[in-house]
Amino acid sequence: MSGRYLIRTFGCQMNEHDSERIAGLLESDGYVRAEDAAQAQVVVFNTCAVRENADNRLYGNLGHLRPLKQANPRLRIVVAGCLAQKDQGQIQERAPWVDVVVGTHALPGLLELLRRAEAEGPQMDVREFTEVFPSALPARREVAHHAWVSIAMGCDNHCTFCIVPLVRGPQLSREIGDVLAEVKGLARRGVVEVTLLGQNVNTYGRDLTVPGSSRKPLFATLLRAVNHVDGIRRIRFTSPHPHDFTPDVVEAMAECDKVCEHIHFPLQSGSDRILRAMQRSYRSERYLSWLDRIRDAIPGVAVTTDIIVGFPGETEEDFGGTLDVVRAARFDQAFTFQYSPRPGTPAGTMPDQIPKQVVQDRFDRLVGLQESISLESMRATVGRTFEVLVEGVGRKGGVQGRTRTNKVVHLPGTIAPGTFLDARIVDAHPHHLNGKVIRVAESAAAGSSREPAAAH
Repeated sequence: MSGRYLIRTFGCQMNEHDSERIAGLLESDGYVRAEDAAQAQVVVFNTCAVRENADNRLYGNLGHLRPLKQANPRLRIVVAGCLAQKDQGQIQERAPWVDVVVGTHALPGLLELLRRAEAEGPQMDVREFTEVFPSALPARREVAHHAWVSIAMGCDNHCTFCIVPLVRGPQLSREIGDVLAEVKGLARRGVVEVTLLGQNVNTYGRDLTVPGSSRKPLFATLLRAVNHVDGIRRIRFTSPHPHDFTPDVVEAMAECDKVCEHIHFPLQSGSDRILRAMQRSYRSERYLSWLDRIRDAIPGVAVTTDIIVGFPGETEEDFGGTLDVVRAARFDQAFTFQYSPRPGTPAGTMPDQIPKQVVQDRFDRLVGLQESISLESMRATVGRTFEVLVEGVGRKGGVQGRTRTNKVVHLPGTIAPGTFLDARIVDAHPHHLNGKVIRVAESAAAGSSREPAAAH
């Protein structure tokens, strides 16, 4: 089979990387990308089951494709990702025009499923888990300078609000040699920035048997090894769990010049009572002490977080605890979410679900507080000069880039993605900065790593 394909991605960075691998598989079989569904022979919906109304979005999109399928019976419609893993056979029951349902552990078999669908009719592979980390699949990346690199899949934590362990299974780490081989190959192809991906990256390796490791987590070891790869200039990772953010990881971040001065450190709630109900293995005081330790070891580190508002049973006092921690932590940015029940999670059946209007009011107050803190953090950069890696065209013209501390910078002019430059910050907003180009590097693969000191 060959022809044109279209992929629609919903959800997190893990899904974005899975979509790159789906695209790589299809292109390895002769497919080329289509601009819209009407041109495509294969349409893939790579789904997320974490957010509210994920199933409604999927079935709405599938409904829009039904007339195309009726007009072109050879069109192949694929549902992949977490919702495919969760709903399984329900998808083809509700939308019988779907040809392939492929779960989170079955992506390597997608091409074979498409061939069988062509010959035999609808196919489904939603195996519960895999015991061997799949070899790196080909990936069709949207940009040449950055790559996601999966180091582990699944999660061994059992947060009561989270559906990830149900749809992605227990943690399975990738062999460190396999990770390094991929990173070295990426560097040879001009990639200068990698993001190491896992549901809980700082427990990477605890399921591996490595001589001399005593089955200890190996994430600090991995950071140091990737730091030595020639050609890579920036290393990011997501997401860690606060409980597993051990001193050796902090030390590795501080020592490795290519590891960016940014950490995503999910809080979820500032109430100890709610953290206990969420089954999060830390409390607010300990969380803040970890944050102090990280900031002491890595001066200027930027910290972002996740916060859930309206978890079942959350009182105004509990919510006040979250506001207190946000004030104390001074996050650079926060991804704030209104709690919504996820079928299959313990929290989904908990009593005392919070009324929507109460959740909305708390959400608005939290966002207002964090916006003011974010703006203060951004304004502190005005007049300073930072290394910026250009990512592409900006939303309002010019280009958009990112500092090592993960702050978005808008710049005038036309500059190729993947270019490193020095930019002086001239204006600040809660979620982005405006800058002026001071110097463009001669090569995207040359130059210093650590963010330069303030320059005026």
